[in-house]
Amino acid sequence: MCGIAGIVSAHREAERWISRMLAVQAHRGPDGSGIWRDKSAPGGLQVVLGHRRLSILDLSDAGAQPMVDCTGHFVLTYNGEIYNYLEIRDELRKRGVGFRSNTDTEVLLEAYKHWGAACLERFNGMFAFALYDRLRGVVFCARDRYGEKPFLFHQGPGGFVFASEYKALLQCPEIGLAVDEERLVTSAYRISYGLDSDRQTVFSAVQQLLPSEALELDISSGQTRIWRYWQIEPKPLRQVSDEREVFGEFRELLTDAVRLRMRSDVPVGSCLSGGMDSTAIVCIARQLLGRDSDYHTFTGRFPGTHADEWSYASQVVEQTGVTSHTVEPGVARFMEELPEFIWHNELPVGNSSQVAQWCVFELAKRQGITVLLDGQGADEGLGGYDGYFRAYVKAMRERGETEQLARELPLIRARYPSALVPSARALRDRLPLGARHWASRRFGMGGSFLFGLRLDLARKVQEEVELVCKPGFNALSSTLEQNSFGRFLTTLLRYGDRNSMAHSREVRLPFCDHRIAELVHGLPPRLLMGDAQNKRLLRESMRGILPEGVRTRWAKQGFVPPQELWFENPRFMQLVRDTLHSDAFRQNPVWQHNWWERALDRLEAGERALARTVWRPFIQTCWRQHFVGELARMRARTEAALPESVLDSPSQ
Repeated sequence: MCGIAGIVSAHREAERWISRMLAVQAHRGPDGSGIWRDKSAPGGLQVVLGHRRLSILDLSDAGAQPMVDCTGHFVLTYNGEIYNYLEIRDELRKRGVGFRSNTDTEVLLEAYKHWGAACLERFNGMFAFALYDRLRGVVFCARDRYGEKPFLFHQGPGGFVFASEYKALLQCPEIGLAVDEERLVTSAYRISYGLDSDRQTVFSAVQQLLPSEALELDISSGQTRIWRYWQIEPKPLRQVSDEREVFGEFRELLTDAVRLRMRSDVPVGSCLSGGMDSTAIVCIARQLLGRDSDYHTFTGRFPGTHADEWSYASQVVEQTGVTSHTVEPGVARFMEELPEFIWHNELPVGNSSQVAQWCVFELAKRQGITVLLDGQGADEGLGGYDGYFRAYVKAMRERGETEQLARELPLIRARYPSALVPSARALRDRLPLGARHWASRRFGMGGSFLFGLRLDLARKVQEEVELVCKPGFNALSSTLEQNSFGRFLTTLLRYGDRNSMAHSREVRLPFCDHRIAELVHGLPPRLLMGDAQNKRLLRESMRGILPEGVRTRWAKQGFVPPQELWFENPRFMQLVRDTLHSDAFRQNPVWQHNWWERALDRLEAGERALARTVWRPFIQTCWRQHFVGELARMRARTEAALPESVLDSPSQ
């Protein structure tokens, strides 16, 4: 796992700016740093590639990057892991390819030389990379299928610039800091919109490759071509005569996904909540390693609150005999580390669960475990959220399985009471927004985030882009595909990347193995959510492997600290008040400042439901202060020292 950066331009300060880009990404790769430069690229341009290394495979200098092949014609800067690199290396060796290292980096480089862009189809992994093909005069870039690893870029008259993080890319002075206010506010109202679902980012001058996208830059012309190299295709659903065969097939596939992700030359452990997803990974890892092997797990705890899941996690620890480590993320620590937390997360976070994740990765760092397996992706890909039952019911009706559905509906309603009921927000939003907006401001009532916005902006934010069933998919499969590869999960993966990398940890996600997605989307809905079971495929495949208390736990609980209790802490409440009284907040015209003042009073008086609402302007304002503000201060210091910017200063 690493940090990458690159510039293709005619400007003489490019290498100096790459150094700055790497410096602010040092946390992504504390084990090494490298810069490679070609001053004689086509069109009189230069190509500068940079890399920060976190050593995972082949810890020797043979794994240093940017990596140049033996001919000198191909140069690679790469972030991620190709989990099946051993199998690809064996195939290439049979074709006469020799290797100088034991890294997946060299396998990626040689795979491109052998198969070109089609090499992407062979990779099982998480990655973002840029490969300079000097023979063709192109820079070939790609991002993994799920978008686990980031690839941010800017293209303008001065050149093409890319990096792993915003803070690195925005070291280049001509890349503006202007923020798309509507996109930013929309993301606060709906987590799955605005920040990660589009190629355009919240910074007007910055774009990103989306999951499964590749980009090729022709250096001479400056033209770029972007395409999607992989996607789930609709196909006829399997005819299943024996469900046990499918459950066995899934179990073997998940086991193999865990096995591949345990390949490492540094210690590997697991995040462990009280949920079924991380529990499955820990139990499978224990089976693969054997009972005598030392294996470490890391759990966030919230003793004495409804959010504490230790009663479930402890069952896993007892059954598997792992070495357990726990941490108690609290509001005092959050306040102390807030500037650093915001700086590393780079964008506003949806709730305090990201704070808990941050603390878990820091704990792993203290214990010396570099690689962590985690259960992210299972809920979105396997039907883990209660609301997915609405899509399941629709899919069953589409298929004419009404008798089976009639038997299941009473149990669904009993086991998941809110699953088939429209959300409170959906019911509320049917009423005229203008009237509700006025009444809330007039009488100090209601808790919708929309009431704290200007009415015209609130109307735009409320306009939800409905999930339209994709042609060829049933309602459930379409929902899972869109939430996994275009919405929601992409944001959660950003959280995981930034929080793990902040502490120089690598997080690997077995449920984000594309083979699992290809299997799931060929199965009938009943195998995924039938018999009133969310994630039925996982539950049934894990019989006899998971503790039964975890496997048959129906109520899903996210990994979220008791955020509403934080607001009862006087110091934290004062911090929130100070933030919403700051110039950064009061000078922002998107907010109805008086409404937020009254909301703070109501929250302090005991209306806990307002905690989630107040968090949003609080964290966005903190982001402006500790991220955008810090970038502006860094830029001012740099411009004072070096008037000529990398994108203004021609090469000599």
